[in-house]
This record gives sequence, C-alpha cells and structure tokens, in this order.
Amino acid sequence: MCACRSRSFVAQLLLALLLLAPAPVALAGIDAKHPQLHQAFPDATRFGDIEGTPPAAAVYRGDKVIGYAFETVMVAPVPAYSGAPINILVSIGTDGSIRDARVLEQHEPILLVGIPVQKLYDFVARYIGHRVDDRIVVGGGSSGSVRIDAISSATVTSMVANETIMNSALKVAASRKLIAGAADTGAAAAQVRSGYFVPADWQALTGNGAIGHLQLARQAVVDAFKGQPESGLVDDPTAPAAGHGTDTFIDLYFADVTPPTVGRNLLGTAAHAELMKQLKPGDTAIAVMANGIYSFKGLGYVRGGIFDRVHLLQDGKLVLFKDTDLVSMNDTPLRGKPAFAEQAIFIVRNSGSGFDATRPWTLQLMVNRQVGPLQSIYHTFTRDYRMPAAYTTRPDAAAKAQADALPADAPLWQKVWYGRRIDIALLLAGLTVLTLILMFQDWIVTRPHLLERLRVGFLIYTLVFIGWYGLAQLSVVNILTFIQSVLHGFRWSTFLMDPLVFILWVFVAATLLLLGRGIYCGWLCPFGALQVLVNKLARRLHVPQFEVPQYVHERLWAIKYIILLVLFGMSLQSLNMAERYAEVEPFKTAINLHFARSWSYVLYAVALVAVSAFNNKFYCRYVCPLGAGLAVSGRFHLFEWLRRRKECGRPCQICANECEVKAINAIGQINFNECHYCLDCQVTYANDKKCPPLVERRKKRERAARPLPTPVLTIIPAATPATPEPAKAAD
Repeated sequence: MCACRSRSFVAQLLLALLLLAPAPVALAGIDAKHPQLHQAFPDATRFGDIEGTPPAAAVYRGDKVIGYAFETVMVAPVPAYSGAPINILVSIGTDGSIRDARVLEQHEPILLVGIPVQKLYDFVARYIGHRVDDRIVVGGGSSGSVRIDAISSATVTSMVANETIMNSALKVAASRKLIAGAADTGAAAAQVRSGYFVPADWQALTGNGAIGHLQLARQAVVDAFKGQPESGLVDDPTAPAAGHGTDTFIDLYFADVTPPTVGRNLLGTAAHAELMKQLKPGDTAIAVMANGIYSFKGLGYVRGGIFDRVHLLQDGKLVLFKDTDLVSMNDTPLRGKPAFAEQAIFIVRNSGSGFDATRPWTLQLMVNRQVGPLQSIYHTFTRDYRMPAAYTTRPDAAAKAQADALPADAPLWQKVWYGRRIDIALLLAGLTVLTLILMFQDWIVTRPHLLERLRVGFLIYTLVFIGWYGLAQLSVVNILTFIQSVLHGFRWSTFLMDPLVFILWVFVAATLLLLGRGIYCGWLCPFGALQVLVNKLARRLHVPQFEVPQYVHERLWAIKYIILLVLFGMSLQSLNMAERYAEVEPFKTAINLHFARSWSYVLYAVALVAVSAFNNKFYCRYVCPLGAGLAVSGRFHLFEWLRRRKECGRPCQICANECEVKAINAIGQINFNECHYCLDCQVTYANDKKCPPLVERRKKRERAARPLPTPVLTIIPAATPATPEPAKAAD
C-alpha cells in the first residue's frame, strides 16, 4: 500500500513538474534575448517583455519595478553616418540613472578604416552613472553641461550615439513618469505668428534677441584647450599665437528665420517666401552667418554626412543637421547687416525631433584640435536662444486638444520619402528615359550618333546624380542583407528607409526578370559609368588598349563568382564580417565617400579606375561580386532583345571584336551573364555599311537599281571591190 502511495506521489510530483516546466519560458522576458541585463540589475527577480509606447521592458524585484530596459532602435532611431541607426541596449533605474549601455549593432564605415570598434563600446559605456535628464554635451563647454569627449576622428558617430542614448532614455523615463516635468511642456504649446511682420534693421533684430551672437577670440579658444595636448601644426587655429590672441576666431550670428519679422527682413520677402515653401508644418529654419578663421560647416564635410560642428540642443535632446537640411543663403540688403564670409540656413525637421522653436534652445559650436593622424580633441561653445515673445502666440486649450486628436505621425520611412521627393522624381525621370531607350532601341541603333550622345549623357547622370549626389550605388551587401532579412524576419520598413536605393532595386529586379543583368551593369551602376567614361576619354587620347587572350578572359570570369560565394558564406556566420570583406568593392570609397578616405582605400579605387583606361571595365568583368550576384539572379530572364544573324560568328567576328566587355564568343553567341547591354552590337547589326550580310544585300540592291548600259551601234562601211587591172597586149 505504501509502495502504491509512493508511486502515486512520485507520479503527481512529475506531473506537477511537467506542468511547471513551461513556466520559465513563458515568464522569460527581455533577459532571454539579452542575458547581460542581469549585470545591470543583479537584484532583479524577473524581467518583463518589451511593451508600451515607447517600447521598453520593466525590471522587477518581487512585485516592485526597479528599472526599464530597451533597444534604442525601437525608441529613437537616429540615422548615423552609415545611414543606419546605431542600436544600443540601454538600462535605466527608477531614480532616472543610466544603469548600463551596450552597443548591439552598428554599421559605421569609420569603424572599418583603422578606428577600433572598441572605442565606440568604450564611448557608450561612459554614459553609465549619468542621469537621463543630464545635459550631456560631446566636447562639453557650457556651464551646467556634462562633458563627454568624442571618439577621436569619429565626431559624427559620437554625436549620433549621444543623441540616440539621451533621446531614447528621456522618452522612456518621461513616459513612465520617472522624471518630473519631462512628459509635457505645457497644456497649450506656443506657435509662431505667421502673419506678424514689422520692418526692422540689423540693429533692431540683434537688440531684441531675434538674432543671437557667439563671438570667440583666439585666446578664448586657447584657454578652453588649456592643459590639453598641443597639435604641433603650424596652421592650427586653436594653438597659442603670440600677438594674435585678440584676433577673431569666429564671429557667429544665428537666428530663427521662420517668423516673418526676422525672415522677411533678413532674407528678403521673395527669398523668405521661397524658403517657407520648402518647410513642412512644424519645421524651423535657422540662419547661421559667420566671419573668422573657423568654419562652422566644417572643412571635412562630405555630401551624405552630418555637420559635426554646429548643432542645437533643447531639453537635453540634440538636433543634428544632415546635407538634406542645408539651404543656401544669399547676401541680403538688410540695413546695417555686416558682410559675412560664410552663411547658410539649416532646417530643423519637426518629424521625430520634437523640437519646439518657441521654447528656449541652445546653439552648440564644436571646435576640434587635431593632435595626431587619427586623434583629435574637442571643446564645445554654446549660446542660448529664445524667440522674442512678440513673434509667438499661444493657442487655447480647445485648439490644443483638437491638435492632439489628430492621427499619430506617419512612419519614419514615409517622412524620409517625403523629404527626398525631388530626388525621387529625378530618379524616376531617369529610369523613364532608360525605359524609353530600351523600348525603342531598334530605332535608336539605326542612328549611332544619337545613341552615343544618349549613352554618354545617361552615364554622366548615373555617375553624378545616382552616385555622387544620391549615394545610391548598389552593393553586394544589399543582396546579403536581403537574404539575411528573408531568413531572419523580413520587414519592408528596413529597405524603405533609403528611397533611391529601394527604387533602383525594384527597377533592377524587373529588368533582371525581363532582360538579365546587363541593364544595371551597363547603364545604372555609378562605378561602372565612371570606368566607361574614363575609357572613352582614354580612347580619344589614343591610349593603347590591352585585352587578355579569349581563353584566359573566359577563365577570369570565375573570380567574381568565387568572391560572391565567399562573401555569402561569411554572411551566414556574420553579416558584419561580410560587410568588412565586401570592401573588395571600391564603391564606398569612389562613390559614397568621394575618395575622402584613408590612402590604402583610395589607392585601390584609383588603381581600378586607372586600369579601365587600358582595359574597359576590368573590375566589372573579373572582380565585381555584385555583378556576379545579378548574373545568377538574371540567368533565366524571359526575353532577348539583342538580335543576331545566322552569319554571326560564322564567319563574321565584327561584333565579337567590338564588344566592350567581350561577352560574344567565337561562334557569335552573346553570353547574357556577362553582357552589359551597351547596344554596340546592335548598331553594327543595323549598319548596312558594316554588317557583312547587310553589306551584301545593299550591294545587290545597288546593282539592281543601277540602269543597264545603253548599247552603242557602230556602223562599218562596206569595202569597195577592187577594179581589175586591164590585160596587157601581147607583143
């Protein structure tokens, strides 16, 4: 009996354990994905799931919440230099302190060119112990601010990481009522009086605070760097200079030109009206004007990057300016306005920034001192600004409630698309032109001079607009990222963040299905366009051309497929590793960074461009993993619009000899895996003075049309019969 009861008890115990076994899995929260959170909260008994707005996971000790953990990409994604946000795991306590901060994912190119990624990890770790409402300034400088030194030679990445951590921490803390007064700034926010205008001159606008002023002498900058390493450069403006301490380092004026009284007086009525057309509701335009030896734009700025010297700060939130936020500012006839060597307008995008122009904000000017080839130190100078009360009005509570009842903001990718709508229109126009060229290619190839002008013009458009301006150079990394996304959770929003790249990929996918890889490689690749243009120039200068033997040429094709296979294998283990080795593509150096990179990368890219002067598209033919990926994807295309004749290759070799990438074999067949769709062979196909079958037909037509020769009658007179001689008389 006892044995039966014992067995029954054991069975019940096992059943209870089986029922309880799923409990840890069901109760597992964010710590299941990020076990390192136990180090930030060693006394936590359990972790909740990510939930709420903004999304964050509560951390419990018993039934009491002791903190929150979240990924910044879910709360405040800030595009970094690479275009993708840095994702940081942040832990905050209920006292408003930052318990932990760790980088989860980043794609910064600057961390692939000699700066160890550990420096980013160390930089992020400096935020541990600070409060979410601390006024942290990269480089420091103003009273009341907390100084954190930037990563040397990576100031943009440093500022983005600062904005990412502090903005997301503020949002989570305010939404969970961890800090007082951070959730809202007032029941009824003020608005700019768009219809208020009073004529004013420079003295009046600077006198009432509508135009702010930051003036620094060289000695003030020297004092700010006192005790720091010296640069050693003879032209370092931050170094002590005997007799030049009172010289102007920078004399900077700044103003919110959104109010008509400031904007119309400072810019002129027409220019202010044109500027207002570029702003969306809630946007703010800040004019910055300066003289001196220090540029507020920055000498190292390149398109596609972020201005690292001038930015705004409001309520602890940093506002950075990108190239798309810059508007040129012309000289204006405002009475009393000094002449400035440098002036520009920056647009503060309201979407996502939360910037309120009617409330106080601070302009920050970061000054850098280079103390080594890859090392710099920084100091930030600040000036506070508040829009004069006469330029603002406060709506009633009813209007505020009505505004709050509007739908939530559109997704971030939609805001990005709207902000680049002009670029999108130009890209769609270019793709339309290319589509028309393809549709009417049979007519165009009969006019070789027209085709040559169209092709050269389009290649220039591809290089300048799609490449250097739009930064829409496709890469094998895009293919690997897409594959990883399909394998590990596909989200359209990931690919919609860059509209030009997304539109290009849609067009390329369609042409791969219809015609193969040649459309992109021959017409839409910026680096390919650069090589073709260089080769055309070289031929005009009679630079000799070199081609490898055909049997070697066909074997060299395999190199790019091997490179693609290696990168694909790496991506299965680590996408970051694959991105690093994808530097075999010179696209980032030659196109995205405009050759503004360390010498080894520049030397590699320049060497490939130089080789193309002697061997057209050498890189595309033998090395490009992107071309290999497109060739594999487009192998089974539906149509072949490139015409051939039975005589091609048997015996005619004209097209094979003229093909710019040698994609036509000895028997006249086009290898569509290697064809770049330049249409040169189609020009020959339609040329009755060059294509042998057409030449023969033309000659037959000419002979048939030639008039028969008129017969010439020659009249020969009949010969006169000879008169017989008379007979002689006989003797």
